[in-house]
Amino acid sequence: MGALVTLDLPDDSPMLGLPWIITFGPLGDIDEWEPVVCGPYERLHALALAEAVVAEEELMAVVEPLLPAVSAEEIRGEIVAAQVAAEDETARMEGADLYGDFEDTIDEELEEAAAQDDHAEPLAPPTEAELRAGFERIAAKLTGRAG
Repeated sequence: MGALVTLDLPDDSPMLGLPWIITFGPLGDIDEWEPVVCGPYERLHALALAEAVVAEEELMAVVEPLLPAVSAEEIRGEIVAAQVAAEDETARMEGADLYGDFEDTIDEELEEAAAQDDHAEPLAPPTEAELRAGFERIAAKLTGRAG
């Protein structure tokens, strides 16, 4: 069984309505191959597809929104934001007590994840027809047509 990683968003997040992509890659450092990026999909379709693949393979799937940028300046802004976030994370990690912080939270996180897994039914992968309908809805959103 592999791993699925995605954003935990509130129910009213505007990101939920964006197109989503899946990046499949090796789960460990032993395997070295170029990640495979699939999409765009509607969020639930992306989650279901990713879940179906990692359920049977030792892979990591990252499901994330596709942020359509409409200018080079908007892209530059996203790059700067990602760089600042990475610097903040590095500073936080360097300042953390690696043993105390990890041990204090890991058990709680594992228990919480296990509780969620016990109640969550796996999503059934969408059919080709459902995916194609999703593609049409995404295209309508991106082009400003009613969908």
